[in-house]
This record gives sequence, structure tokens and C-alpha cells, in this order.
Amino acid sequence: MANQEYAMLILQSDAGQGRHWSLNRPEMYIGRHADCDIVLDDRKVSRQHARIVRDQRGYTLTDLKSKNGTFINGESLTGDHHLEDGDEVQIAVSFRLAFVDAGATVPLFFEQMPQRGLTLDRETREVYVDEKVLTPALSPAQYRLLETLYDNQDRIVNRDEVVHAVWPDSAGEGVSEQAIDALVRRLRDRLAEIDAGRNFIVTVRGHGFRLDLS
Repeated sequence: MANQEYAMLILQSDAGQGRHWSLNRPEMYIGRHADCDIVLDDRKVSRQHARIVRDQRGYTLTDLKSKNGTFINGESLTGDHHLEDGDEVQIAVSFRLAFVDAGATVPLFFEQMPQRGLTLDRETREVYVDEKVLTPALSPAQYRLLETLYDNQDRIVNRDEVVHAVWPDSAGEGVSEQAIDALVRRLRDRLAEIDAGRNFIVTVRGHGFRLDLS
């Protein structure tokens, strides 16, 4: 990963406090849909709720005609807003996020919290477990499996979906259940290299697999 520093959003709400997202892409979407870069799973949040664009001037937040609105420092957002360090972004009435500009000092509570979890850098395909990069990198098949589970972490991913995501050219032919189980086992082993105390990938017998980030 490049040494460039990026701003971040830090979740302030009681549930999930300290969860954070690096604003490391030129355009990032906030919303309820799994395709968003920052997924906030709440019915009050629109599927695509807001957008943050990064350019030479900094970071600009825009509400995407969401049903329950976006707020900046308690004020309803209309039009574009140039984000400044310390701004509070409220998504609907459910989530409060602190904007911390690149190079700024993060809040003390955030520095003190142990950061345990799993994140993906989709541009570089690097995987971070407890904020430590997984080295060497995952194989293409392992990464595609993990990305599929990550994008659908609110549900169980069945075996047919795994085949379609990991082996798209196979059309389901020639991929045995043993091959799927072996891939899942190898991915579990790789994640355990950093955090052996957690089982990130749960097998739901008779249904498929889900990612457990709790």
C-alpha cells in the first residue's frame, strides 16, 4: 500500500463505536446496500445514501436524495459540503461519524481501542486482520471467496454462489464440494496466521458459509 495518508470516518454511535473506514478511493458511497464502500445496515439508511469524492481540494460529501437525510454538525445537508477535520456526519437518525482529516490526530478513545477485525483494500487486494496486512497475499481464488463473503456478510452464501464467484468460467461443472471445502479451509488457515482466536468463516451445514465479524 502506498504511504499516502487518507482521511477517515470513525463511527461514534454506541453500537460499533470505533469502527472506521479509510477514505482511500476517489469516490466512496455510504448506504445500506452491500455494494456500498461504507455499509450501514439499518432500514433508515437508503440503499445509496451519500457519496464522498476525493480530489486535490480535499473531500466533498453529497447527499444522494436519501429518504431520511444526511446532516453535518447537526444541520441538514443540502448540496455539497467540503469536509473539514472534526466534522460530524450523521446518516439518517441512526449513525454519527466523525471525519478525521489526513494527518490529523485521531480521537483519544479511538487510539485506546483495540482494533480487531477484517478489512479489504479492493484496489491493492490487500487483506488486513486486526489492522495487520496478511503476507504473503491471498491467492486469487482465496481473495475472491473472501470478497464474496465480505460483500454478503449479512447473510449465508451458498455453494453455488461460491462457485460462480470463485470459478466463474466453470459454470458449476467440475467443482466438487471437496474443492470448495478445501478452499474455505485454506482461507481460514491464512486468516488464523494473524488472529488464531477467531473463526471468521462459519460453515452453516446444509446451507453454505457466512462471514462472522462480530
